[in-house]
Amino acid sequence: MKKVTVLSIVSITLIISCAKNPFTGKSTMALVNNSDIFPTAFQQYNQFLTENKVLTGTADAKRVENVGMKIKNAAEKWLNANGYTEYLKDYKWEYRLVENKEVNAWCMPGGKIVVYTGILPITKDEDGLATVMGHEVSHALANHGQQRMSAAILQQAGATGVALATGGSSAETQQLAMLAYGGVSQYGGMMPFSRSHETEADRIGLTLMAIAGYNPERAVEFWARMSKASGGQKPPEFMSTHPSDAIRVANLKRLIPEAKAEAAKFGVTFK
Repeated sequence: MKKVTVLSIVSITLIISCAKNPFTGKSTMALVNNSDIFPTAFQQYNQFLTENKVLTGTADAKRVENVGMKIKNAAEKWLNANGYTEYLKDYKWEYRLVENKEVNAWCMPGGKIVVYTGILPITKDEDGLATVMGHEVSHALANHGQQRMSAAILQQAGATGVALATGGSSAETQQLAMLAYGGVSQYGGMMPFSRSHETEADRIGLTLMAIAGYNPERAVEFWARMSKASGGQKPPEFMSTHPSDAIRVANLKRLIPEAKAEAAKFGVTFK
């Protein structure tokens, strides 16, 4: 009875807690509202800025702000043209360059963006920077943070269900059941879930950078530089939250015509 109750609750929650995302066209899990996520994200972002060296007024800092503004404007253009004029109403955009040797950049829910100086030698120019920032912004626009939090809630609910189902078994059986569930849910669920998010962000990011006037073909060159910089030291794809470099590049090449076609709708063309 307990197992049925847990499963029923999870099923009902899934039915009533899905929302269609304009960028992906998919109905996705929304067990946590952005109205709850955004304030926390903004607070964490501000805290991060106080604890790290933010660069302002430099050529690189101005470039980050310029590219960020163009990506934001591209997102607004696309959303307005497709009937989603209110989608970004709660966003509070911000673009900051932080001194850090790590090769990284990220965007928190609600449009709070950080680029580390360590990635600039790989981005090289505005096209490369637009590839990175378009990709990171796309994670926010596609509500990937919200989905991952929702997936974590479901994963925990599943673990509770396994514990209840094996409640009358020996401690060894319970432990084996939880280990099996953990492996299946992580490698068969959470990691593929994250890899699909990366692919979605690549697709949306290509479109945004193209609408912003950056040639999406340059994205392939950036990811080639990223692959070279990593030296191939990556885990097998099934054990990673990111697709392999070869698969990512192949996907990008396949998606470039789509990005250019979307940009053409806004009068942006490439030779």
